[in-house]
Amino acid sequence: MIQSYKDLKVYQLSFAAASEIFNVSKTFPKEELYALTGQIRRSSRSVSANLVEGWAKRHYENIFRRHIQDAIGSADETKLWLAFALDCGYLSVEQHQCFREKYEEIGRMLHGLYHRWKTLPKVGDRAVTEEK
Repeated sequence: MIQSYKDLKVYQLSFAAASEIFNVSKTFPKEELYALTGQIRRSSRSVSANLVEGWAKRHYENIFRRHIQDAIGSADETKLWLAFALDCGYLSVEQHQCFREKYEEIGRMLHGLYHRWKTLPKVGDRAVTEEK
């Protein structure tokens, strides 16, 4: 049963990945603080944030799905910033591969949620289960 956005596995994974990116990005050069560092932090956090905002508006399926689309875009944007971080030498090949795999999985889950989402029952009804 899904009773909160926190019960969505994709939310849990995206939140954890954004936290990891934040910690890794602390090692980026100071001159990147308002450029690459800020961009990668914002885009990675935006995945979870869009899931939360969409969940709050879940009784309007079109609005919920729009937020899922925004989360997909943010996940793809994060992959771009990860590629720049690798190219600049701020991430090792192994770190980049690990993050890339996480965001590929997050993207697949978001696409699945977008395509399989059913309109949630009204407040007071039982919550729907997440489809994989």
